[in-house]
Amino acid sequence: MAIKISVLDQSPVYPGETCEAALAHTVELAQKAEELGFGRFWVSEHHDSSQVAGSSPEVLISHLLAKTSTIRIGSGGVMLQHYSPYKVAENFNVLATLAPGRVDLGIGRAPGGLPRSTQALQRGGGDNETLTEKIAEVAQHLGGGLAEDHPLAGLRATPLPLTAPQLYVLGASTGSAAIAAELGLPYVFSLFINGDEAQAAEAVQAYRDAFARYAREKAQPGLKPEIIVALSVVVADTEEEAAELAGSYKLVKIHLSSGKTLTVGTIEQAEEFARQSGEPYTIEELEPSVVKGTKETVRRKLLELQEACGVEEFVFTTNIQPFAKRLRSFELLNEALAGVPAEA
Repeated sequence: MAIKISVLDQSPVYPGETCEAALAHTVELAQKAEELGFGRFWVSEHHDSSQVAGSSPEVLISHLLAKTSTIRIGSGGVMLQHYSPYKVAENFNVLATLAPGRVDLGIGRAPGGLPRSTQALQRGGGDNETLTEKIAEVAQHLGGGLAEDHPLAGLRATPLPLTAPQLYVLGASTGSAAIAAELGLPYVFSLFINGDEAQAAEAVQAYRDAFARYAREKAQPGLKPEIIVALSVVVADTEEEAAELAGSYKLVKIHLSSGKTLTVGTIEQAEEFARQSGEPYTIEELEPSVVKGTKETVRRKLLELQEACGVEEFVFTTNIQPFAKRLRSFELLNEALAGVPAEA
């Protein structure tokens, strides 16, 4: 099967670079992705960070839609735990009304920042809904209205666009796969966060199995699961250059005594997270999962991963500097996969 290429850009702010430059690079990369014929371009949500400029995906998506013409633009993802499902649905319905058929709403499970920013984002909130319940409510709003037994039945998240935003559940575990399948929604496994290819294959299969049960329960045998794998990739003209460019990648996990495990970018961020959480912790630094190398190497690895997971689409993130090398990596990636036959 052919491999569909999409992009997740985190608007990284590198040493000596301004936030203005970082966001300008995101715009330029979105335009390059459209020029190369990629399927979609997503932006992330991170808070209280000096290393990432994208704290408000809805605002950035609006700007990117205005700066492009055909490529789908979306979030990878909105951290719904912090927000009202109704307001999120309204925001994305406005975007979908402005750009019909071009808007994706990816919802993530991570906090998107340190405990301090989580506290600030949830200040004044008092709902006790689970994330699954919140996602289900967003789906209902995007579908035109709440269920009849909902306390707010009759409420509409206006404007109602002709084409609703496409909703995705993002995650890096079998737990997130279960949520997506339970709600009958497309699923994105974040391999660049998890780093475990075997667990990715396990989560994808768990999603397929649970989705099949969902389709049977809904008496919709024709309903098919939709799966995307998100991963880091670095493509260069030589193996040595690719290894050097990918050298800045880190995968740092913090394990809190409460049982939570989170992935951050640096040891310093992990230590600060633990300090703000006030919990005992351990830190684990792992070799990140980055597909890197020349066009030939990357093509071969992606075909292997595609076979292992059985997916047609990958969302690629490439956080390398200088920016010209980031652009070049995506150009080479496009060349690497341009020759993949429809039945690989």
